Amino acid sequence: MKEQYEKYYVPAQSPWPFVGAVGLFFIAVGAGLTVMQMGKEASSGQYILLVGVAVILYMLFGWFKNVIDESMAGLYSKQLDISFRQGMAWFILSEVMFFFAFFGALFYARMLSIPWLGGADNNAMTNEVLWNGFEAAWPLLTTPSGETTQAMGWQGLPLINTLILLTSSITIHFAHVALEKNKRGQLKVFMMLTVLLGVGFLFLQVEEYIHAYNDLGLTLESGIYGNTFFMLTGFHGMHVTLGTIMLFIVMLRIFKGHFSAKNHFMFLAAAWYWHFVDVVWLILFMFVYVI
Repeated sequence: MKEQYEKYYVPAQSPWPFVGAVGLFFIAVGAGLTVMQMGKEASSGQYILLVGVAVILYMLFGWFKNVIDESMAGLYSKQLDISFRQGMAWFILSEVMFFFAFFGALFYARMLSIPWLGGADNNAMTNEVLWNGFEAAWPLLTTPSGETTQAMGWQGLPLINTLILLTSSITIHFAHVALEKNKRGQLKVFMMLTVLLGVGFLFLQVEEYIHAYNDLGLTLESGIYGNTFFMLTGFHGMHVTLGTIMLFIVMLRIFKGHFSAKNHFMFLAAAWYWHFVDVVWLILFMFVYVI
C-alpha cells in the first residue's frame, strides 16, 4: 500500500521580510540618533525612529493578512503546521538568547566591574585613579561626573505591572482552555481581558518612565544603572508591544469566527510568546528592581 503524502504549500515570493528589514534599519538609526541628540525638543532621530515603528507595524499587519488569507483558504497542511511550530520555537529561543545577553551585561556590571573598581582582587588603587571616592555598591547612583539619581523601587508601579502580567498569563490560559472546549463566549471574554491587561501594562510602564525622568532623575544619562535599567525594561516593553499586537489580531480573528479546537496555531504562537514575555518580566523584576 502506497503512503499518502500531503502537499507542502510553498508561498509566493513576499516583500514583507525586506519591508521588515527596512523598518528595523530605521529603528536602529533613529534610536541611536535619539540617544545622541538627547535633550533637544525635536531631534531628527525621533522622527526616523517613528518612521521605523510605522514601517514595522505596516509589515506586521500586511504579513499577518497574507498568512490569514492562506490559512483560511485551506492551503496549510499538518506537515506545514509542524514547520510553523518549530519555527516559533526557534524564534522564542533566539529571543531567550537576546535577553540572556542583556542580563549578562547586568551581571558583569554588578558582580565583576563594580567590585573590581572598588578594590577587589588586590586592585586597591583603581578606584582612586579612575574614580576618586567610588563606592562599590549597587545600584550605582552616582556617575563619574558627579551626577546623582535615585533607584526605582520595586513597590508601586513595578509591582502592579508584575501582577498585571501574571494575571494575563492566567487569562490567556483560560482562553486556550475555552477554545479547546469550543466555548466561544468564554474565549472572547478571556481574550479581551488579556489584550486589556497588555495595554494596561504598557500604559503603566510609560507612567513609570515619566516618574523616573521627572521625579527620580533616572535617565539614560544616569550611568551604568540608568543604561541597564532602560535597556532591559525598554526592550521588554517592545516585546510586550509586539505580543499585544499579536493578541489583538488573534482576538479579531476570534470575533470573526476563526480557529477551531484542532486548528488554532496562531493562537498558540501568540500564547507561547506571551508566556515567554511574562517569564522574562519575572526575572527582570527580581534582578532589576528587587535584588
